[in-house]
Amino acid sequence: MKTLFLHGCLWLVACLWVTACSHYSPKPAGYFRIDLPEPAYRMQEFPGFTCRISEQAQVETALDSVQNEFFNLVYRQWNARIYCSYLPVKKDNLAQFSEESRKFVYLHAIKADAIREQRFDNPKHKVYGLLYAIGGNVASPVQFVLTDSVRSFFRGALYFDNTPNQDSIAPVLEYIHNDILILMESFRWKQ
Repeated sequence: MKTLFLHGCLWLVACLWVTACSHYSPKPAGYFRIDLPEPAYRMQEFPGFTCRISEQAQVETALDSVQNEFFNLVYRQWNARIYCSYLPVKKDNLAQFSEESRKFVYLHAIKADAIREQRFDNPKHKVYGLLYAIGGNVASPVQFVLTDSVRSFFRGALYFDNTPNQDSIAPVLEYIHNDILILMESFRWKQ
């Protein structure tokens, strides 16, 4: 009787072993969890304007030879950078600046799933612009322009310093997109 019982137990263990190993399914590919800090902002002064920028961003500035302001908002922890340009508007160059910015956005149309334009108007502070959200695995998923239509033009473009993968950067992209909205809403020209 003991041998029959042991024989039955061995048979049960062997059956469980065979069936347990035959239904293996690998874990799906995933991305590391990104813990994002609570958004916090500070007012930043520049030669032609002021705006609120994220505490997570560091400002890298440089002036070129004709006094056009170029600077970057760098998010080192996420390998992201917003390239910014502040340009004085002369007689006929507002249309040129606007068209060049639009062309930069639509260069991404080859890879983009969608390009959404959102108008921005703040008549009280004479700040007008467009925010472009570019969907898909593109080099620059967010770009924007601001102007007072008379003296000043400002352009920004977000880039990540890695191969674009919309799924892996989604939480950081949303976080920085909100930072850009705060920047646009708080933007004030110095005049």
